[in-house]
Amino acid sequence: MADGAAAGRRVAFLLTDGVEESEYVRPREAVERAGARAALVSLRDGEIQAMRHTDKGGRHRVDTTVAQADPADYDALVLPGGVLNPDLLRMDAGAVEFVRAFVRSGRPVAAICHGPWTLVEADAVRGRTVTSWPSLRTDLTNAGATWVDEEVRVDGNLITSRKPDDLPAFCAALLQELGSREPAHA
Repeated sequence: MADGAAAGRRVAFLLTDGVEESEYVRPREAVERAGARAALVSLRDGEIQAMRHTDKGGRHRVDTTVAQADPADYDALVLPGGVLNPDLLRMDAGAVEFVRAFVRSGRPVAAICHGPWTLVEADAVRGRTVTSWPSLRTDLTNAGATWVDEEVRVDGNLITSRKPDDLPAFCAALLQELGSREPAHA
């Protein structure tokens, strides 16, 4: 998608402490370069602590909490991975309902690495074909999904990828889906 091609669109990034930093930062940069506005939605105000694999990464400012955010205000949702991040999100009823509302809306939902754990909790993968970090294969299969080992898989409004190495394909698929839809708010 060319710079400015996503003008007027808003993308929510739902994450908390323990997010894999590259899986948040690189997709956010991609949607902002395309002209969209990005918002970090989290469980609490303040900042979250990102990780670079097992080492601490940067801290990132929260734009709004999941309790304050309205899914209808966003054109797409991104669920970055990291092990701790989606594990904490899937234990929060508000975060799970936020994801569920997005999936039901038909707007794009992009999850990478361990991010699909939150999709499992939202009962959003039944009958869908997805990919993820390999250790989630059993969880996704048990939740009714067909799991594939591909760098990116688009199934309806779900976009999934396996790992940080897949970020170029993940970002391209997200931008393709975002650009193919009218903005939620002009």
